[in-house]
Parts: sequence; structure tokens; C-alpha cells
Amino acid sequence: MDVDVAVQPGAPSAGTIRIVIADESPIFRDGLRRLLEADTRLRTVGDTRLGSTVPALVGQLRPDVLLLGAASSGDLWADTLRGIASEAVPVRTILLANAIDTRQVTTALQSGAAGVLAKDSAPELLFKSIEAVMAGECWVGTEPSSRNVPASVRRLDHERRHALGFGLTRRELDIIRAVLDGDTNREIAARLSISENTVKRHLMHTFNKMGVSSRVELALFAAHHRLLEGI
Repeated sequence: MDVDVAVQPGAPSAGTIRIVIADESPIFRDGLRRLLEADTRLRTVGDTRLGSTVPALVGQLRPDVLLLGAASSGDLWADTLRGIASEAVPVRTILLANAIDTRQVTTALQSGAAGVLAKDSAPELLFKSIEAVMAGECWVGTEPSSRNVPASVRRLDHERRHALGFGLTRRELDIIRAVLDGDTNREIAARLSISENTVKRHLMHTFNKMGVSSRVELALFAAHHRLLEGI
């Protein structure tokens, strides 16, 4: 077996979701495996680098979910998806992309992926995306989506237009949503699994971009411009 393939021994318990991780970075794979251990329902049964080992490992282990990391360059992940499809292995694949864009979403869904999630997403979104694909849903970006590729891409484009209109990042939009929900900085930090200092920095950047100076002004601005509509 390839030296970069790791298989975890032992039989899974009933109700366990079996996961294989594939990514070019051993450090990323190890960190993701440790993160998944936080949920007792999830069990990583193997991991490997991107390439020809992935379809073979998936075929051997028959996991429920494949977390497939997109390489920093190139479309090796797309070739991997097509390789898995050609083997007709029944696995739900979530592409962990460096950034969500319409080309990757279109290619991934058309090549058999069940979901696309950004690598810098909050851990809770990863867990939710796994639950969604296990329930037979499709996941794109931050929420379940239609398996209709054009519809999913249109929703993504709508989200990107809103964000790019004011130079807002996805994380800043998450912060705005939490502010509108009435969350404190501490509650936002817990909700997004980040530190309070990081929340404060995001709020400062958001205030500057939108030309506001308080949470009330932020909420009014977001409502007036419908920043979270369709997101």
C-alpha cells in the first residue's frame, strides 16, 4: 500500500458515519481527523493524499463520506471525482475547496460530489454538511442546496454579488448575521469557533467597509441593502 495511505483498524459501531479524508497536506489531514473526533458519531477509517490512491482506497473501505480537499493548484480533485464515479462506488463526496466559486461548484456537482464547502469554514458547518449529505441533501457553501446545478450556481452567484458589492468576506457576513441575531461578541465567538479578539477585528473591518460605527447602524445598513438575502 502507498506510504501516504493510512487505514484505521477496527470495526465501526452501529450508527457510525465512516469517513475517508483525501488531501495533499498531511498536516491538514491530521488536523481534520482530530476535528472529526469531536463528534462521536464520526469515525475516520482512512486518509490519503490526492491522486490515484483515492478511488482505490474508497473502493476498499467503502466509507459513507469522502472529504476531498482541493489542491492548491490544478484540478486533480476533479480527476479524482471522475475516477470515483467511473468505479461506481456509492460514497457521498464533499469537496473542501480553497474558496467557493461557481466554476468549482459546477464542476464538482457535475462530477458527482454531494457538496462543496470552503476549507476555512467554521467546524459546525463541516458537521452540518456531513449530516446534510448523509440525509440525501446537497450542500453548497453555507447551507443545503438544490441538486439542480444551475439553481445552486445561481444561488452562489447571488451570494457573491451581495458580498462583493461591499467587499465583504464570507466570515464578515457570518458576523453580520450573528449581530442581527442579537449575539454578543462572546456568543459570536462560540458560534463561529473563533476568539473574541478575532470577532472584534472582523467587526472593525466590517464597520469600516460599510461606513458605520455601531451595531445598530450595522443592522440598519444590512437590512436596507438586504445583505443577507438569499445567503
